[in-house]
Amino acid sequence: MSGVLVEFTERVRPEWIDYNGHLSEAYYVLVFGHATDAMMDATGLHAAYRDATGCSLYTAEAHVRYLREVRGGTELRVRTRVFGVDGKRLRFGHEMYAAGTGAAGTDDPAGTDDAPGTGDPARPVAVTELLGVHVGAAGATPFPADVRARFEALAEAAPEWAGRAIGPVPRG
Repeated sequence: MSGVLVEFTERVRPEWIDYNGHLSEAYYVLVFGHATDAMMDATGLHAAYRDATGCSLYTAEAHVRYLREVRGGTELRVRTRVFGVDGKRLRFGHEMYAAGTGAAGTDDPAGTDDAPGTGDPARPVAVTELLGVHVGAAGATPFPADVRARFEALAEAAPEWAGRAIGPVPRG
């Protein structure tokens, strides 16, 4: 393992588009879930591991931020980042990017929020932070040492968007 996970990619399907002509919120989460599956495969928590041990990573908490709308047919790239691991828990996040943002993929038709004329995919369209728990038949169980070591090798400082919560709405 190189210390960096391979980005996950998936194209927005027509049936994922909502009544406003954009990617429906549930499908952002679906794509993030597919990226979690890819991360699990890459770190040793793959189907053969689950079959052999009866253990898997369960999502205990998630926080999604929808930053920009995405149109049908857009190719999405998801970067997975590990923010920390302990005996049984994994804190990680996904950043979703639209390939060819601007006129091709998001509701930034002129590319005004991106570098002019480039459709710069450097700004995510959505992010999510997750807390996963390694679970077996008896409940939460420690990660195998080699899997934990893989996650520790991937760990990096959390970005500014991680650790946020929805604040109270002022009464008016």
